[in-house]
Amino acid sequence: MKPALLVLRDGRVFRGEMLGALGETSGEVIFNTAMTGYQEVLTDPSYRGQIVTMTYPLIGNCGINDEDIESGRPWVNGFVVREASAVASSFRSRISLGDYLERHGIVGIQGIDTRALTRHIRDGGAQDGIISSVELDVDRLRERARDLPGLVGRDLVREVTADRAYEWHEGAWELGRGYVTPPKSRFRVVAYDAGIKFNILRQLASLGCDVTVVPAATPAEAVLERKPDGVFLSNGPGDPEGVPYLIDSVRALLGRVPIFGICLGHQILGLAAGGRTYKLSFGHHGANHPVKDFTSGRVEITSQNHGFAVDPQSVASKGWEVTHANLNDGTCEGLAHRDWPAFSVQYHPEASPGPHDANVLFHRFVDLMANHKGG
Repeated sequence: MKPALLVLRDGRVFRGEMLGALGETSGEVIFNTAMTGYQEVLTDPSYRGQIVTMTYPLIGNCGINDEDIESGRPWVNGFVVREASAVASSFRSRISLGDYLERHGIVGIQGIDTRALTRHIRDGGAQDGIISSVELDVDRLRERARDLPGLVGRDLVREVTADRAYEWHEGAWELGRGYVTPPKSRFRVVAYDAGIKFNILRQLASLGCDVTVVPAATPAEAVLERKPDGVFLSNGPGDPEGVPYLIDSVRALLGRVPIFGICLGHQILGLAAGGRTYKLSFGHHGANHPVKDFTSGRVEITSQNHGFAVDPQSVASKGWEVTHANLNDGTCEGLAHRDWPAFSVQYHPEASPGPHDANVLFHRFVDLMANHKGG
């Protein structure tokens, strides 16, 4: 097995073996605590710009299938695992993890102490790094790692958003049937694509939404011309402050149409409301984060993937209230306006991967559209 190196900006070096494509890659090195769902993680556009470390020690034993993808391709900048299984024991598997990464040109590394790497990131914060299986000179890699740009202020949404508007007509997955045809539509929804996951679209379609996906740079007036019953703000990668054009569009839509935002969409909504966002030390990435829903009193175990958060105090005087909080660190996980039909959550109620505790939020969006339409 060809040797490979992971070198962090602070000079820390991890030696392992090549996984996936031969080459070199760079990005912000983060860790994901999910035990399953690596295929969904790889294809989530929100991970653009990041090298993902899976904390579970054995990854790849289910292989890769044709259905559990969240976009048309893998988007991670790099992939780090303790051990990549060359054997897949799932009847749905079509290709091994290593071959899949190689096919799509994703550079990875295996055989390193991912627990030590995770503790290093947790204690010192996420930082840029380089994976290389072609350059093995540590000093040269350290020098290049120190000059990496980081995520703050960068617009990564332009790299993952759709080129043009398109319609979505696929429903939820059922065993033995695959992805089924959704029921007859009752609502017209325009979804801003900042890196949208397929399962978000499937959840909306399954609840009777006729969904049109539009590029992130679509102006507000162009959205309103479609006469939507609601507007959805998707997840996506990078710093929300690096996407001013989407912030401006959402600001122009507030109070005019029901809005539901997830993850980056939540942060965009907070900025459109005149609030502030800030970068978390090592972010929330995984499928096991407890969140308190103040509107219901329930605690939900949630799927999360974000490195920035909304400062709730920055929007408190503007008619917004905090609806959800992370029980690990107290960060804001949800917002709702007291008068306008608009709300958002920082986590992923569509899961994929992760638990379905928060799926009710899609029903809440449908109810919001129904009440607004009826009025």
